[in-house]
Amino acid sequence: MKLTGTCMAGGLLAGCASSTANDGQSRNSAGSVRVAHLTDFHIQPELDAARGVTSCLHHAQSKKPDLILNTGDCVFETLHANRDRTQTLWSLWNSVLKNECSTPMAHCLGNHDIWGWSNGSGASPTDKGYGKQWALDALGLAKPYHALDLGAWRILMLDSVQPAKEGVWETRLDDEQFAWLENELKSTNKPVLIGSHIPIVSPAVFLDPGKIGGTPEAPALAVRRCHMDVKRIGALFTKYRGVVKLCVSGHLHETDRADFLGTTFLNNPAVCGDWWKGQHRGIWGEMYTLLDLHPDGTFDVEYVDYGWTPVAAPATAPATA
Repeated sequence: MKLTGTCMAGGLLAGCASSTANDGQSRNSAGSVRVAHLTDFHIQPELDAARGVTSCLHHAQSKKPDLILNTGDCVFETLHANRDRTQTLWSLWNSVLKNECSTPMAHCLGNHDIWGWSNGSGASPTDKGYGKQWALDALGLAKPYHALDLGAWRILMLDSVQPAKEGVWETRLDDEQFAWLENELKSTNKPVLIGSHIPIVSPAVFLDPGKIGGTPEAPALAVRRCHMDVKRIGALFTKYRGVVKLCVSGHLHETDRADFLGTTFLNNPAVCGDWWKGQHRGIWGEMYTLLDLHPDGTFDVEYVDYGWTPVAAPATAPATA
């Protein structure tokens, strides 16, 4: 399904407009660029996941994107894993990316990419690679948030996952990153796309039967389902209204859309569907998203099913989290 980003108005929408999907190759205007948004790979030795990621990478690259945008949860999972399992997962990720991906890729981290914050990992803060460092090294990042230019657009990759005051992790920007974000929005003269693992705004957080936070009858703005600091970020977007055109995220393994004051928020489907076990909630299968970004700040969106058939889940597969 292909959607247009030219009808961005105030209010909350499930989707603006749809049209027949294109051939995956054309650009709608001179100077446009194409981004393939891939998120929630959850690569692991089980469930034939490495071959699934390979299949997705091949399919996405056949659409000739200028950039692959990876919004995290590359592996499944290192938060609770010991060192040996963490090494296995990141070695598998690096092998697949080295052998199967020739397109430039921009990354940010997901909650499953962080090592050792859980006591179950047996890790210590003094261990090499502890926290976000192992993932940063594997992805070739100096910091967990960064910026790049692509054609007429500025792309900002955020770090959504911070240590929790209570529990293991929570969804917000730290103060240093927030100041960096404000400086980026203040200083750029380009339309901005923001990538984050955790949704900043998401209708699904309130409308789906999510287990974390609140109840099915009265869902909460859950600590681990979307940004706790949504009002702080929203106030920043309003202050620099018209700069941030598009925010994309993953994490929920679902697809939704909200349009508010000139910014479109897209929560996009997971490469792994339901953690390589089929359709998540019986609706969202193994997919990725194509974004055609135009110089005037408009965009087109296409959700792509890359044709993966999941294998039966072995008894030894890790439980989803």
